[in-house]
Amino acid sequence: MNKKIFIIGASALLLCGCGKVPKLSNGDEAVITFKGGEKISANEFYNSIKDKFGLETLVGMIDKYIYEKEFSSKTKDAKEYAEATIKSLRQSYKTDEELLSALKYAGMNYQTVEAYQDALYINFLQNEAIETYVKDQITEDELKKYYENDIFPSMNISHILITSKAASSATTEEKEKAEKEAKEKVESIIKDLQKAQKDGVNITEEFARLAKENSDDSSTKDKNGELGDTSLETFNSQYDELVRAASKLKDGEFSTEVITTEVGYHVILKTKTGEKKSYDDSLETMKKKIMQNKLTSNDGQTLMVDAIKYYRDKNELNIVDSEISSQYGRYMNNLINNAKNSSTNNQ
Repeated sequence: MNKKIFIIGASALLLCGCGKVPKLSNGDEAVITFKGGEKISANEFYNSIKDKFGLETLVGMIDKYIYEKEFSSKTKDAKEYAEATIKSLRQSYKTDEELLSALKYAGMNYQTVEAYQDALYINFLQNEAIETYVKDQITEDELKKYYENDIFPSMNISHILITSKAASSATTEEKEKAEKEAKEKVESIIKDLQKAQKDGVNITEEFARLAKENSDDSSTKDKNGELGDTSLETFNSQYDELVRAASKLKDGEFSTEVITTEVGYHVILKTKTGEKKSYDDSLETMKKKIMQNKLTSNDGQTLMVDAIKYYRDKNELNIVDSEISSQYGRYMNNLINNAKNSSTNNQ
């Protein structure tokens, strides 16, 4: 038997085989009554709210149903994530009303904090679905190429990080000036290292001294700037450029060009090269990295829409109400077209 998803609201829906619009089992019963016997029936209420909120509610119910079914092992993680996020936000706002106002200011219009928490829960599961879908599309050739070009031996690296000192409220000109100053400071540190090397000073000791005096990385500056045993899987993607730069250095060499990452500007010292992991041991890391690269590429939005559509098609989604079905069709077309436009504009 083919399984289909149907929309179930607060009242039970009786899906009629003779028409395209579902009928509420208590459709003629009153939701609201007035003096004189007038009423607003359940069907009138349904027909009104479906035009205003139907599609948004529908999509949330569809996704919750599908993702809880497809990723049941992740529902506990999703729930804990949503609860932790709400707990953290509530510590920043005196009341739920203030929190809701802040969300509305950010473009997220929720009537209750619980509704936002439910959206966070669904979003967590949707991200899991998208990532799983993209990983499943990765080919053996892509994995082999990545292993050859992007999986490096483990390395012991030290770094000096210099960050922009511009405040978030600074003007564009002030931010650009602060970025330039941070970059120039790294260039100055590189010159100091080059001079020390020329004078025969121990580079490891000199690097440690400069890290303690200059680095903005509070977790490593008093440890000689040491990041420890490092590879691509050690950090998130914001440090990829640093790891790639380190792979090109010999043991004992420092970078002579400023390394720019999402967190700031770096100079690094490579002290030791270890072994490269086997292909099999690198498999999960490679899939994760390739997936991240795909989702942040020009085609990332298209892949996200493809993933959403895949799971809905897999579960043979069928919307019985013809009006909402039309709304859903337009909604999906907009998603697809926006993804295509995003891909084109980013090329």
